[in-house]
Amino acid sequence: MPHLGELISLSVAASWTVTALFADKASHRLGSTTVNVLRLSMAIVFLGAILWVTIHHPYPIYASSRAWLWLALSALVGYVFGDWCLFNCYLSIGARFGQLFMTLAPPMAAIAGWAILGESLGWKSGLAMVVTLCGIAISILSRKDGHKVHLTLPLKGVLLGLGAGLGQGVGLVLSKVGLQYYTESIPSDAPAMMGQMLPFASTMIRAIIGAAGFLLLMSLQKSLPRLRSAVHDRTGMRYALLVTLFGPVVGVSLSLMAVQYTAAGIASTLMALTPVFILFPYTFIYHQHLKLREILGVAVSMAGVALFFLL
Repeated sequence: MPHLGELISLSVAASWTVTALFADKASHRLGSTTVNVLRLSMAIVFLGAILWVTIHHPYPIYASSRAWLWLALSALVGYVFGDWCLFNCYLSIGARFGQLFMTLAPPMAAIAGWAILGESLGWKSGLAMVVTLCGIAISILSRKDGHKVHLTLPLKGVLLGLGAGLGQGVGLVLSKVGLQYYTESIPSDAPAMMGQMLPFASTMIRAIIGAAGFLLLMSLQKSLPRLRSAVHDRTGMRYALLVTLFGPVVGVSLSLMAVQYTAAGIASTLMALTPVFILFPYTFIYHQHLKLREILGVAVSMAGVALFFLL
């Protein structure tokens, strides 16, 4: 089928759009930390089932201590810090602007890759960062009385969005290191499917550590009773289930398929279209007026993301 990889990549962006919309609703109903515990716990179950069917082991077998260490670090940075910021960002400024700040993940990943892995960071990457930041600035800044520039969003939401982009970008680089160590630890007599299922096994490790981190956070905040009451909230649990299915399960699965059928740069750019896809359903659901400046800001940010992957 022609352009199958591109179509799958667009499906990933659509899946993550659904995830963001329901994560917004779930966070408002159950609380951001509670939703993260629920979705990561359910993701562990789903991922375990996938591994059991494919490699006959319902857990991340063969992972070395180094793989666990780096994947655990990526979970703490990407899930516990990054997703805590993202889901609280939804509470403050909504999923539409929250996803806009996620366009910062590629620049943050590029900087982290340069700092941690010694990857090159040329002028093209710098240009892509500037374009992405300009797009965000167009969306969240405006002139008051024609002169003074001011934020159109709460500062708290902006800082949480920045934290979400930082956490996702750095977490991605740390998970890349963990995946490399995991690959090296697989024996030659491992099941034939182990190589293909490695991202799922790695995601399961991250989900385990992430769920434990959020549970510890809830314990320190003495908010564990909220988790008990959330389980009995049928509507909230449906939202959390949809967040899990369209995020770690369907989204990850389709993203892995996408890069098998098209170039990684094209797939990454198309999968990063969530801030575009979310504009119209979000404004329809929440009856918000969509400003031309905000549309332009998203377009410029997406151009910055495209520069990262396609230059």
